[in-house]
Amino acid sequence: MKSSINPSRRRFFAQTGVGLLAYAGMPAWLRAMEGMGEMPKMTPKKASANFHPDVELDLICKPSTVAILPGQQTRVQQYFAKLIKGPAHTLTETPGSYLGPIMRFDKGQKIRINLRNELDESTITHWHGLHVPADVDGHPLYSIDKGQTFVYEFEMLNRASMNIYHPHPHNTTAKQVYHGLAGAILVNDDEERRLELPSGEYEVPIVIQDRLFDANNQLQYVRNMHDRMMGFYGDRILVNGRPDFQLDVASRAYRFRVLNGSTARIYKLAWDDNSPITVIGTDGGLLDVPVNKPYVMLAPGERLDVWADFSGRKVGSQLVLRSRSFSGVLPGMAERMMTGRHGGDDQPHGGGGHRMGMGGMHGNALPVGSDYPIFTVRVIKSVSESPTLPNKLSTIKHYTPGDTANPNKPVPIGISEGPMKMVLNGRPYAYNDILPSERIPFNTVQLMEIFHAHGGSGRHGGDQAKAQSMQGMQHGGDKASESGGHKMGGMGMMGGMKHDGDDKAQDQGGQRMGMGMGMGMGMRHGNDSGEGSHKMGGGGMGMMMSMAHPIHLHGQYFQILSRTIGMGTGDDYATVKDGFIEGGWKDTVLVMPGESVKIIKPFQDFKGLFMYHCHNLEHEDMGMMRDFSVE
Repeated sequence: MKSSINPSRRRFFAQTGVGLLAYAGMPAWLRAMEGMGEMPKMTPKKASANFHPDVELDLICKPSTVAILPGQQTRVQQYFAKLIKGPAHTLTETPGSYLGPIMRFDKGQKIRINLRNELDESTITHWHGLHVPADVDGHPLYSIDKGQTFVYEFEMLNRASMNIYHPHPHNTTAKQVYHGLAGAILVNDDEERRLELPSGEYEVPIVIQDRLFDANNQLQYVRNMHDRMMGFYGDRILVNGRPDFQLDVASRAYRFRVLNGSTARIYKLAWDDNSPITVIGTDGGLLDVPVNKPYVMLAPGERLDVWADFSGRKVGSQLVLRSRSFSGVLPGMAERMMTGRHGGDDQPHGGGGHRMGMGGMHGNALPVGSDYPIFTVRVIKSVSESPTLPNKLSTIKHYTPGDTANPNKPVPIGISEGPMKMVLNGRPYAYNDILPSERIPFNTVQLMEIFHAHGGSGRHGGDQAKAQSMQGMQHGGDKASESGGHKMGGMGMMGGMKHDGDDKAQDQGGQRMGMGMGMGMGMRHGNDSGEGSHKMGGGGMGMMMSMAHPIHLHGQYFQILSRTIGMGTGDDYATVKDGFIEGGWKDTVLVMPGESVKIIKPFQDFKGLFMYHCHNLEHEDMGMMRDFSVE
């Protein structure tokens, strides 16, 4: 049976004044028949007569070709930009790269960006990390077709920071990013300017990506379902769009602005001589003070601001940034298969790339968690002067649970994995499918908890229970969940756990897990009264599929309050735990298997729909994405 409401009529509903309300008001069965997964499209925004920009630029996304490897050029999708109004330094090209130009803005500037789509598919651009109104955040609702233009207008509210621009169309984000559509945004402000950090040629963007090429130098992408479930991994590391990247430096301090631009690959960055990595900032800008780490974990979408000082190093000396070995970010069986040799070509790939044969459905890839080089630094000039690393970098207001509107009832973000299924809060993405916990009061600061919720159903505390769907979250009203608990039921495994997650005594705030064979696995975070707790059941295939997920929340930056790790993951977790930077502002956080992460996030200034999703972009396109409705 076919619905009588055709796509053109559906678009009419979406584009008229009643727009979303009319569409949302359809009966659920009719909306499902209307292909709700396709997402309605809004009329592209046009320039406002009363908006007077300080900076205006045209941004065009279109097919292109770039020489990446020796021989035939590679077909890519690429951002091109043209400055119409504003400072000359607003746009900086990366010569010979498919990456979009670096955009440089100042806090307080009014910005207009005219996005024109010249691709043979719809697209929209998201400003990853920027605090902007919902209708210019790049929600898939606003995707534009070939030949259309979307006008973004916003004031730069962000503090000094490195952010990203990349596509965010429904179901095709990963493919477009993989084929080249991405660029960096550098925001400056007076606080950072006063520090006189390395700039100009001494401030170096480092965009790390992995790619897979065929024999004709063309990009290969997602060859099978496994490539979606685990995320897609290439067999070459590119830096700033180039293979075998080498950076020539003087013997002085540099500032590296590092971005993980891969769709799925996680890196464990370390210098090959074991000197510490000095981190001065994260996603949301400068830390309070510099932090020295033996290595730093960097998941897709995350950024690092690194002070790299080559003072005292001899001319001709080299230093290699590597990704060191680690484990636990993929399901055990997949990780074992990726790190073993299962046939195929195990010889180094031509042109200096890294390749390991794995055969079968895994194809060829550079194993996740193996040890390999990222790029080489070579000292070619000796200089006598170098800036000094500041002892104090910035002033950050650090939130506590007492600053939040819900200190005893964190907003849940439950991660669930299973065959052909990667979801958040038990539900795949669907437009206008807002759970009660996803309705956020405007102008509040919220405590949130991201946790692994193995199993297909569950409850989270609140009012009387309301069934959302057989696969979805239920927001229950039992004693435990009235105090903020999550309950999940499902199949169990064997084992037991009791662990303190918030530096409190275990009987006052720890985690308890009891598991038995067959049915009846349960997990409880919190005390016996249920305060601040969540209960989980799951296991079976869900626990076997458990993997790390970088969770990105649109809108304002957040702060990490605590990390709590479950039983049975200690050995794997030990290989990554010293690489997390938690003292500053973030918009993406890597959540390891069995881990629960509490964050504090403001929802200020703007109402509307703001997405949150896994930034393993293959997972996002599979539906591991939801909306918050700020209202």
